[in-house]
Amino acid sequence: MKKSNKQQNPIDLNEPNMTQQKRPIVPCLWFDQKAEEAVSFYSEIFGNGTIHHVSRYGEEGAEHHKKPPGSAMAVSFSMHGQEFLALNGGPMYRHSPGISFFVTCETEEEADRVWKTLAEGGAVLMPYDQYPWSEKYGWLNDRYGVSWQISLGKLPDVKQKFVPSLMFIGSKFGKVEDAIDFYLDIFKPSSLEGIDRYTEQDPDETGKVKHAQFYLGDNTFMMMESSLAHQFDISPAISFIVTCEQQEEIDYYWDKLTRGEGDEVQCGWLYDQYGVSWQVVPSMLPAGMKDPEKAGKLMAAFMPMKKLDIKVLEKALETWPESENLH
Repeated sequence: MKKSNKQQNPIDLNEPNMTQQKRPIVPCLWFDQKAEEAVSFYSEIFGNGTIHHVSRYGEEGAEHHKKPPGSAMAVSFSMHGQEFLALNGGPMYRHSPGISFFVTCETEEEADRVWKTLAEGGAVLMPYDQYPWSEKYGWLNDRYGVSWQISLGKLPDVKQKFVPSLMFIGSKFGKVEDAIDFYLDIFKPSSLEGIDRYTEQDPDETGKVKHAQFYLGDNTFMMMESSLAHQFDISPAISFIVTCEQQEEIDYYWDKLTRGEGDEVQCGWLYDQYGVSWQVVPSMLPAGMKDPEKAGKLMAAFMPMKKLDIKVLEKALETWPESENLH
């Protein structure tokens, strides 16, 4: 990868401590009643998977969301030490190659097996073949619509097994470098690994970003852009969860991520100005959602909100006997 002349974004000692990215940025995958099935599928394919918790709809939440009581609402899991959340959100959003996961396989046997299994019932976007950047590489959507780039390579080059990769097309074309600067400014510490640009030999606009890799805290991200007539865009079916300890942190990330043409949505969800979906949540929320009954109280409290208010959520739990309060 070609190195850019941009330097690491150092910690600004004038910024409050809340801007230091201590927790992982967790990808959230949206499904329509297939979350548990998909998590089992991915864990079997990639290995080293652990299901941490399955949140289920209680009576109150089930009625509001029109789901059967006891059905899975969200599955918290990890693979190869990386955290994910699978959410049964309904048919509203569909997955798109606008955000894919770049997966590094360190042996040809692993790459072949992962590709073959993911391709069953899926759709190939780029054939599994030899390319200038990898002896074995392919891009596909799996049977659930989730998009994966499978590459034979070395983990130290990317620092994590699964790297979220954002593709800017259409009106977003040409905005990758601005977007990277936007994210580097918000999350600290952060740094740019490098940018590879289109050349005259490439089938796209010379000088635009062919591939970029950067870090937000300990999280690796990739970005690309293309002026070609792709029939997809970035979808909220993949969002990124930022977990905060204090209201001050929530306020910081919410205000920073919605600036410009960003948009507040609901329940701690937002769109940034590039159309990427984020969830800014307090750490007490996932802890409380582990109890189906407490989850109902919390859901009733946060459903009317856009930016989440910790005091309001804590107030919702005060109706519980002291012995049942969250620790």
